[in-house]
Amino acid sequence: MASRPVVSIYGLDGSSVGETTLPAVLTAPVRPDLVQFVHTQMNKNKRQAYAVSAGAGHQHSAESWGTGRAVSRIPRVGGGGTQRSGQAAFGNMCRSGRMFAPTKVWRKWHKNINTNQKRYAVASALAASAIPALVMARGHVVDQVPEVPLVLDASFESLKKTSKAVATLNALGVADELAKVKDSKKVRTGKGKMRNRRYVMKKGPLVVYANGDGVEKAVRNLPGVDTCCVDRLNLLQLAPGGHMGRFCIWSAPALAKLDAIYGTYTEKSTEKVNYSLPRAPMQNADLARLINSDEIQSVVRPAVTETVKVPRKKNPLKNKQAMIKLNPYVMAARKAEAKRVAHKADKSAKKGFRLAGRAFYEKANVQGDITF
Repeated sequence: MASRPVVSIYGLDGSSVGETTLPAVLTAPVRPDLVQFVHTQMNKNKRQAYAVSAGAGHQHSAESWGTGRAVSRIPRVGGGGTQRSGQAAFGNMCRSGRMFAPTKVWRKWHKNINTNQKRYAVASALAASAIPALVMARGHVVDQVPEVPLVLDASFESLKKTSKAVATLNALGVADELAKVKDSKKVRTGKGKMRNRRYVMKKGPLVVYANGDGVEKAVRNLPGVDTCCVDRLNLLQLAPGGHMGRFCIWSAPALAKLDAIYGTYTEKSTEKVNYSLPRAPMQNADLARLINSDEIQSVVRPAVTETVKVPRKKNPLKNKQAMIKLNPYVMAARKAEAKRVAHKADKSAKKGFRLAGRAFYEKANVQGDITF
């Protein structure tokens, strides 16, 4: 893991020949979000400008007929004696017309990136390349590799023959990775195969050297293997596609030079002006274990386990007791209303009896209708 204080140095035959201190930049915070953002911005700086022809769709002697002829005011082709005469032109809805908003070469193709962000992203990519789990998660086959990061002695930089470089990599357990990359070559899907990029292939190891004494030529013909000088580390190579965790093969002089380039947590860089390594906000990212530790749980308040039952709010317009709490006078008002309704009903009953008796009396006075 990247937290080890030392890493082993291996010879060309695959045997360990010594140890060296792990550079501080390989323990930098891992920020996949920052790596993805910076990679996206950097990848735009190699785009080639494209645009449609400036005269496309405008190569007609067309002119609008104006109003009053019961046709639209779109420009129309002049002349006569052919079907094209009088047909609409220029517009994006017309046959042989230009596209809407034709693309121009003066589009803003390139992106400016904050220098500190770029350095932070490179440091994160380097730190991820020293974590075996992230290297394997990216798809590299490093099961037989003795150690990650893989460091070779200075004699590796002086290799000039591809056969010797392959023998060295095979002795270090990189044969499976090289075979995987070689077998991944296939024809690209889509029209890219007609545009000088017919094949696609997975990325293999990245060889990082300090002094190019021939190793860059020895491995340049191996499928998927890239080379890079430690003074010119590139995020596009360290995290292809924005996915960090590339398998890097270091030479011992290149690894030793990282502390001077990026500095340590106690000293600033000697090659970058006033640059310090980024620090993680938390030294231990296992927040759950920290919170549940005895030291913290002994001083925090106990967890609230009982649940407080909140009574359901009652509608005072439908619930008499809720209305009484809001307005105590409503009880007297309801009694008065009930008394008034009862009195009105009693009064109506008496009036009804009286009217019924009067009707009976009037009916009884009519001869022949009532028999006693």
